[in-house]
Amino acid sequence: MMIIDRIALCLTIIGAINWGSVGIFSFDIVAWLFGGAGSAISRIIFTLVGIAGLWCISLLFREHDKELDS
Repeated sequence: MMIIDRIALCLTIIGAINWGSVGIFSFDIVAWLFGGAGSAISRIIFTLVGIAGLWCISLLFREHDKELDS
């Protein structure tokens, strides 16, 4: 797995945890940590998580690594 794949996967997991927190507790962790949903840093993080999620779609369509086949 390439480093960008791992970064994208980590950001996607962070996004999933945040959405789970919003859905279950009505609490936005990213907004709380970085000064509200409208703050510039929160919006950057939300954008990066969104891009990472799109990148992770490509993981579904890749062929397996040779390491996994053995």
